[in-house]
Amino acid sequence: MTRSKFTSQGIKSKHAKKLKKQDYTVFSQKLGYTFKQPDLLQEALTHRSLGFPNNERLEFLGGSVLNCAVSTLLFKRFLLLPEGDLTRLRANFVNQDALHQLASALGIGELILLGDGERKSGGHQRPSILANAMEAIIGAIYLESGFEKVDQVIVALYDPLLNQLDPDLFGKDPKTLLQEYLQSRKVDLPEYSTLLTRGDAHAQVFHVECVIPEFAIRTSGEGTSRRRAEQEAARRAYKLAVVRH
Repeated sequence: MTRSKFTSQGIKSKHAKKLKKQDYTVFSQKLGYTFKQPDLLQEALTHRSLGFPNNERLEFLGGSVLNCAVSTLLFKRFLLLPEGDLTRLRANFVNQDALHQLASALGIGELILLGDGERKSGGHQRPSILANAMEAIIGAIYLESGFEKVDQVIVALYDPLLNQLDPDLFGKDPKTLLQEYLQSRKVDLPEYSTLLTRGDAHAQVFHVECVIPEFAIRTSGEGTSRRRAEQEAARRAYKLAVVRH
């Protein structure tokens, strides 16, 4: 299949940058996969703020591939877990928070290709942008090497997470975990408030704060919906609560 070059319409500009060989090598080692077509990787790392082609189509493809691979992995790993629990567990592994964590561990924020305005506004650290790039990279591996290979990469990325999984927490999202933790200690439930909403109507980003007055904990989270932002803020608050109390 013939692919368009990275320097085709919309991308060929003074704002576009090439991946440094050293950065590319380190990233490939962490990912456990080396691209045969560097242009394909660059497309996967190109945000729409740089024009077209960008990584949105690869993100669409990668999301479907990831769902299938993670579903298969969970199906084989947890033989006695019912469908409902498998579904909730999968949701926790393919959501924005999980993908953002994977992307951060791989150093994608240092490699993501953004327009000047997006980069100046901190786009290289934005969870939604990094999560989308992670899905796009998965889609790119699938296009280049097929499902068997991308499945191997996904299993290697998720194995450490699965090995650390507490069976008692199957399928529970951060807000639920935080609520149950606080209730077990007879502490009032957290308060969530929206600090800021920015962006166009079709691409809004929400900033939400989570406050637990009794524990003097105040965290924030962002996401492409209020719910996602609340979950990110709850995840951070839960980590602090467990460590401090």
